[in-house]
Amino acid sequence: MQQILGMAIVLGCVFGGFMLAGGHFASIWQPVELMTIAGSALGAIVLGNPRHVLNEMMLQMRNVVMMRKRGSEFQRQLLLLMYELLQTAAGGLKALDAHVESPQNSPMFQRYPLVLEEPKLLAFIVDNFRLMAMGKINSHELEGVLEQELEAIHDELVQPSKSLHKIAEAMPGFGILAAVLGIVITMHTLGDGATANELAEGVAAAMVGTFFGIFFCYGILDPLSNMMKQNVTEELSTLECVKVVLVTHVGGKPPLLAIDAGRRLVQLNSKPSFAQLESWIGALSQARRKTDQEAA
Repeated sequence: MQQILGMAIVLGCVFGGFMLAGGHFASIWQPVELMTIAGSALGAIVLGNPRHVLNEMMLQMRNVVMMRKRGSEFQRQLLLLMYELLQTAAGGLKALDAHVESPQNSPMFQRYPLVLEEPKLLAFIVDNFRLMAMGKINSHELEGVLEQELEAIHDELVQPSKSLHKIAEAMPGFGILAAVLGIVITMHTLGDGATANELAEGVAAAMVGTFFGIFFCYGILDPLSNMMKQNVTEELSTLECVKVVLVTHVGGKPPLLAIDAGRRLVQLNSKPSFAQLESWIGALSQARRKTDQEAA
């Protein structure tokens, strides 16, 4: 909703102000200029980025449009999943094999569908529990390994927003390119006996290219790249939360303290309090006791 409101404000103020000043919308509708600018930008993106960056860019742009947020319910599911995994690991890391080898089929993971919908987060959790189960590793070694992994993930996830930001900065240049081509065509009509009105219309149409280049830069692509960057920061904070939980657990702390250490890294807009965390774990424990009694 916020993105739609922001776009409506930009479009309303720019084009509404133009029309209130006496302009006509038909005069700025120049499909050829738009094709030149948009095509140049699209070609530059394809030319300057490998396939995996383009795929990640499309995914991040879709998440911005769909306005996917990791709210309080997502944080609840993540923290409770980590709590259950740590409790299971307390009986021996081998007990986790049935869950981490096939998380999609695990009853434990199926209780937390929002986590299952996050492939990068799911892979990070599963891979590092496998790492802990493969052999003895102390907290300092695990922290070093996870920090390097998170740094590599950050570099990969932030590349699409960087590439889009570079294209946004180039959009005024593409607008000038379209304008220059329009002026060339207009000047060419001088030899064909064009009237002053026709020349004026040709110059105005050419200047529309400059307008659209600036508009796409500051009104659309730059805010979009900034939103993608913020989403990546939010996603990485979730991975940091998992990292701290694992490192704290390997350091010998009980599951509740390990989960609370991870809770402290959740972003403030969706960060639960310790009392909320205790109530969630209490409800989970009560539900498990009830299930055990029914099974008995």
